[in-house]
Amino acid sequence: MFATLSDRLADTFKNLRGKGRLSEADIDATAREIRIALLEADVALPVVKQFVAAVKERARGEEVSGALNPAQQIIKIVNDELVTILGGETRRLRFAKTPPTVIMLAGLQGAGKTTLAAKLALWLKEQGNSPLLIAADLQRPNAVYQLQVNGERAGVKVFAPEPGNGVGDPVAVARAGVDEARRTLHDVVIVDTAGRLGVDEELMRQAANIRDAVQPDEVLFVVDAMIGQDAVNTAQAFLDGVGYDGVVLTKLDGDARGGAALSIASVTGKPVMFASAGEKLTDFDLFHPDRMASRILDMGDMLTLIEQAEKTFDQEQAAKAAAKLTGKGGDFTLDDFLEQMQAIRKMGSLSKIMGMLPGMGQFREQLENFDEREIDRIQAIIQSMTPAERDNPKLIDGSRRMRISKGSGVQVSDVNQLVDRFFEARKMMMSMAKGGGMPGMPGMPGMPGMPGAGKRGKGKQAPKKGKAKRVSGNPAKRAQQEKAAAQKSSDGGNPFGLPQDGPEASPEDFELPKEFSKYLPKQ
Repeated sequence: MFATLSDRLADTFKNLRGKGRLSEADIDATAREIRIALLEADVALPVVKQFVAAVKERARGEEVSGALNPAQQIIKIVNDELVTILGGETRRLRFAKTPPTVIMLAGLQGAGKTTLAAKLALWLKEQGNSPLLIAADLQRPNAVYQLQVNGERAGVKVFAPEPGNGVGDPVAVARAGVDEARRTLHDVVIVDTAGRLGVDEELMRQAANIRDAVQPDEVLFVVDAMIGQDAVNTAQAFLDGVGYDGVVLTKLDGDARGGAALSIASVTGKPVMFASAGEKLTDFDLFHPDRMASRILDMGDMLTLIEQAEKTFDQEQAAKAAAKLTGKGGDFTLDDFLEQMQAIRKMGSLSKIMGMLPGMGQFREQLENFDEREIDRIQAIIQSMTPAERDNPKLIDGSRRMRISKGSGVQVSDVNQLVDRFFEARKMMMSMAKGGGMPGMPGMPGMPGMPGAGKRGKGKQAPKKGKAKRVSGNPAKRAQQEKAAAQKSSDGGNPFGLPQDGPEASPEDFELPKEFSKYLPKQ
């Protein structure tokens, strides 16, 4: 969503490279480029003015560090200001002292409230809570049925006494749902309310009545991040008419400019609490302002990537794979490779995962054009092999490769490429797992052909065959060389070539702790 803004900011920072210091002209030119980038990204004008003024003030101020070049200084300042307008710190849910905690969702029709209710319920369930969904959107056709389907997919109970489609009283349903949660010991209640195509008096009145009936602990305003400047106007209207505690951004995976998302927290003073970036129920998480700022500036989001990996990967399987790579648990086979690949697939789209790595903005076009079906083809090839072939890919000769290609519906060259890449990847992973460094990187220890590698990277370095020391043909100079060599020998091997005057040092001459006595030679 923030691709245009990221690219414009990256171009702005490039213009500062190679400069020794920031001049007044540099600061003004950079501020102008940042202003244009934010306006093109559809950020609200008051927010742009405030942002640019803060960047200029700090760039002219004391905080220009001698350890940073001008581009790094501006990036640091812009990052800090982005975090500020995105809300500063991560805002988490407040739970009621006496369950159930009531969470009410409000927003316009089409913002994605019903789907988001199920996503939030699944997220809370994974946190160890027992949520209950209440179908209080009785106006939109099939809204109740949609919530029931999504609730079933999430494994969460849905309270839906009314069929909806214009039938039933949403205030009574919401009140009865909270009572049902107390009776069935659910500790969190999520109330899905109706929306409208625009802000009107009836919408505000109904939302306010539901709020007064259930006394929610958290009111979350759900907004479509793709609707542009109208998102800010709608957020302000809901804040004045109903009031809310936090904002939830949906459709962050869209291709709109998305600047409204940067504006809401600053304009309304209410933090963005959650973000939804996909159609799956698992495409939902807490909104971290610092991580979002890091993504916009193409510095990656490694913390989110690590958290997703921790949730997806089985620790026991990962330990077994690591043991195989170090040679302590057998050979790393194609079955193990397939398991690791399937685990990565569970984390979501590979292009999204790669997009969380620092510096991947320059490969955005390749990531967007990445064919996710390539993983399916690799899986088909491996599953077309016999167990013996997967266990020992060296068995795969020409006739076997032909059979595997026919079984998986690919070319023989695709099978050849997969097998060759597997051997290369296994070799690299085994080298890294054993602490041998990266293959092909000069100077890394433990690599064949490198100094200190020896056979298979484990032996000691062979002694060098140095040339014999040349002796001068001048008798006087030769005598001087022999005298210096004799003096060096009489120094008793002093590493600095200095004469050792006085008696040899004894351990008693040093104030060593008593524990060191066992390491000293016995007198």
